[in-house]
Amino acid sequence: MSVTPDTVSTEYPGYFRRLSPIDWLWAAGVVLATIFILVVYGSSMDIYQSGTLVVTAASGLWLGWFWKPFQGYALAVTAMSLLGIFSYGGDLANAQTHFLLKYLVSGEAAVMWMCALLYMSTSAYLASLFRRESGRSVLLALGIGGATGAAGLLGLWLGRSGLMPGLEWVSPLVLLVAVGALLGPIARTDFAARVGSVLAWCAAAFGLAGLLVRWRETYLHDPTWGYVPVSNLWEVFVLFCVVTVLMYLYYQRRTRNLDMGGFVMMVVSAAVAFLLWYTLEREAHVVQPLVPALQSWWLKVHVPTNFVGYGGFAIAAMLGVAYLMRVRGERRRPDGLLARRLPSREVLDDVMYKAIAIGFAFFTIATVLGAMWAAEAWGAYWSWDPKETWALIVWLNYAAWLHLRFTKGWRGVPMAWWAILGLFITTFAFVGVNMFLGGLHSYGSL
Repeated sequence: MSVTPDTVSTEYPGYFRRLSPIDWLWAAGVVLATIFILVVYGSSMDIYQSGTLVVTAASGLWLGWFWKPFQGYALAVTAMSLLGIFSYGGDLANAQTHFLLKYLVSGEAAVMWMCALLYMSTSAYLASLFRRESGRSVLLALGIGGATGAAGLLGLWLGRSGLMPGLEWVSPLVLLVAVGALLGPIARTDFAARVGSVLAWCAAAFGLAGLLVRWRETYLHDPTWGYVPVSNLWEVFVLFCVVTVLMYLYYQRRTRNLDMGGFVMMVVSAAVAFLLWYTLEREAHVVQPLVPALQSWWLKVHVPTNFVGYGGFAIAAMLGVAYLMRVRGERRRPDGLLARRLPSREVLDDVMYKAIAIGFAFFTIATVLGAMWAAEAWGAYWSWDPKETWALIVWLNYAAWLHLRFTKGWRGVPMAWWAILGLFITTFAFVGVNMFLGGLHSYGSL
């Protein structure tokens, strides 16, 4: 008996029919929370703020449906944020006496927990890369651990002694590699990477909760100060860490590959090192009134959108490093540690492309929003300010990367090197312009 194609039909359930009861509970919670905020605080919100709230709630609802782990993450952040907000009780002085505020859920404490957890997550991911397979792999890991450990301790001493000031803030990155290499041979499985993943989730939760509690703290300092905490380098570096970690965790789940974490988390740990220096040396964590140039609704949408782009570019660059190491490993020793342990070229190339694509899309939106903000603040959409000029350079760089990928089919080593170069260009546009060139955006200087 033969069956013709016309007699066979496959029915796929619609999108909403595929949602589980938990998904609908998530949607109901988001909608009810949004209504509650509009009813209680709507009278003190203008049309732009109300619109931003609705769009944010809709985006969060969709993201929870699209990426299921986000539901638990959002609930954890909400619980931690409310705990911090209610612990203050309207009195900023409670931060010095309340145990939870002093050591856990104040804006500053939560961010410090984020920094510690990110360092631990990085070492755990690296330990998984050095997991034991044979006696030779153990010796290699111990050799790398000993060498990097000695280099890191030497860097700490040189920095603390004043011989090479600043090196003490970079040396911990080398020590993270040492810890990972020395702990890696203990296990034969990817257990360490799974621990690193949990730590990364916790770090992202502490980071975002810290920013939300800090938002409340701006009002407690002075009701006229209140602003979304994305106004200075300290706050946006926290945002960068959160966004980059969340983006990586999404790609990790989609690819079911844990071995990219050791590379991506290194760039996040570099941001943590800067954040710790900025906190302890410059005391940049202290809440300050918002400068007049930033007292605008556009701040709430321009900056977070920008940092989705930065996060995507950072992930792509670090996966470019992994790609080059994989290629080198396959060429020199096809059965060696690099060739066996790192993700395949196809996985690295695909995630690198997707990270740049989503980063470019959000960076484009952020650039348009920035131009609209500039027109309102300075009377012109474009002024060839150094920050604007370098933003254009970043945009053209990644536009060319994507163009050659689409039209010429470029892949592999050249694109990996290009992604790495792109991160240096982006870093200069983000930090270097503020340090060396100034201009209309000088309020973001060090």
